Amino acid sequence: MHPSLIPPRLVRIGDAAAFVGTTPRAIRHYHAIGLMPEPERGADGRRRYGYEELIRLLWVRRMADAGVALESIRDAAAADDLAATLERLGRSLAAQEAELRRQRSAVERMRARGARLGLLSDLVAERLEGLPEGSIREADLDGLLVMERIFGPVGAAANASRTVAMATDPALREESDRVETAEGALDDTVPVDDPRVAQAAAQRHAFETRLLDVIERSGIAAQEQALIDAWEAEHPDDAGEPSERVMSAVEAVGKTPYDLSPARVRCMELVEELAAR
Repeated sequence: MHPSLIPPRLVRIGDAAAFVGTTPRAIRHYHAIGLMPEPERGADGRRRYGYEELIRLLWVRRMADAGVALESIRDAAAADDLAATLERLGRSLAAQEAELRRQRSAVERMRARGARLGLLSDLVAERLEGLPEGSIREADLDGLLVMERIFGPVGAAANASRTVAMATDPALREESDRVETAEGALDDTVPVDDPRVAQAAAQRHAFETRLLDVIERSGIAAQEQALIDAWEAEHPDDAGEPSERVMSAVEAVGKTPYDLSPARVRCMELVEELAAR
């Protein structure tokens, strides 16, 4: 018989799948979603695949390996619009790549700085660089993480000046601990007119006054402003108004768990009154 009269060789679905590098189940799925037409079946009722079908399977396999969704491959083939599909895929992969770089940078930052410090933005973390080892407490970092969520990097960096001042002045840290202990004792058993409420308020006011004086005289405030100015110059889109990811202070109060006794609330009011004088 002349070679041109010899019918083309057809293979079964298992052989076609093995050649392409997929599975018979995957090929059946291609048929089910309309990605490939059903091939002719042999006398035994089984599907048979020829050269053109194998080419189509290889094409689908390569496209899927590149990240193109099967539905997109089907639609592109039907509309003969493969170029547009690849263009969209390119943009999507570029965005994913940028996100992976951001995630990797965040992981490396946490590894280099330590888990807790690494959770803070670069601006806030840089504000704490060079401080004596062990001078920053975990509670300080946790508080700054909350501040950054509410007020953004700039607001948290400004608040970090308190941490810097206490980290470099042990006496100031001790006074802060005494004030917090006095305030912590104002639980639900303490009446709002108890003398301890006014005493704790006076202690807090005196401490805050001294703290602000230390921040100004030591140059901490100037360092803070210089870092913030440099950061805002490098991130003009993030300067000024908080980003959408930053929660308003009012919203944060409604979503943050807290348990302030009436005596503690009264203490805070008295501190505000003292500061306003």
